[in-house]
Amino acid sequence: MDADTGALPETISRILTSTGDTWAVVGLSNNESRAAYGVAEVLRRFGKRVVPVHPKAEPVGGERGYASLADIPFDVDVVDVFVNSDLAGRVADEAVAIGAKAVWFQLGVIDQEAYERTRAAGLDMVMDRCPAIEIGALERREAPGSR
Repeated sequence: MDADTGALPETISRILTSTGDTWAVVGLSNNESRAAYGVAEVLRRFGKRVVPVHPKAEPVGGERGYASLADIPFDVDVVDVFVNSDLAGRVADEAVAIGAKAVWFQLGVIDQEAYERTRAAGLDMVMDRCPAIEIGALERREAPGSR
């Protein structure tokens, strides 16, 4: 386990490859200059359905937006969190409440107590990492001739 993030490499790989393809991205809007927008594009290219969750509930990338996780009327596999660390724990608790399988806190989003609660509820969790970076690393590890 990575002492800084609590992320086991196999947890990262499992979330990216086999946890499911519906990702709710909390903090995603149409603001193309925000990191959430760029990460959402990478997730889509990797075959993920990206559902925007933002107070404005605006559509992004052709996908309807929702004001909260509780408003999403279908199952969500992974909740990707682009909010300040002081708000992230509440989002993690909402992810547990909606039955998500995993929670991913983006770079700079750290809440050790939320990590512990989420893991205790049986969800996979990654903290202070970016799935767009991890997807690239995973693809390089799995590319022919990369070993």
